[in-house]
Amino acid sequence: MKKLLSTSYQEWAFDTAMFLIRICAGGLMLANHGFQKLVKFSSLQHKFGDPLHIGTRNSLLLVLFAEVFCSLLIIAGLFTRLAAIPLVIAMLVAFFIAHNHNFEQGEMAALYLTAFTAILLCGPGRASIDRMTGR
Repeated sequence: MKKLLSTSYQEWAFDTAMFLIRICAGGLMLANHGFQKLVKFSSLQHKFGDPLHIGTRNSLLLVLFAEVFCSLLIIAGLFTRLAAIPLVIAMLVAFFIAHNHNFEQGEMAALYLTAFTAILLCGPGRASIDRMTGR
């Protein structure tokens, strides 16, 4: 009981938590969002939202880069903090612009934003390629 009320933590617990956050957030982003957009690219490229006014196709390409390529890097733990930046930006745009910071519509974007911000701030943990290569 004393351990449950303690504010200290073990390093293995932190590393395990970061591994789980990386795998879950990256995997869910890739499977539920990135892969779906990749499969439907031809139909989405003309009707995808353009909140930054760079064109619908370019907006879709940037989101695909974040949701597919950066998610894969985060899952692997390679260039983890760098890969989290496009995902944080994409989720900021999704929550504040696409969903007009409405929690009912943008709840998933807010959850992903929180997870990827934690990854950006804390890093990948020990169970990552970054740690194995000394980055």
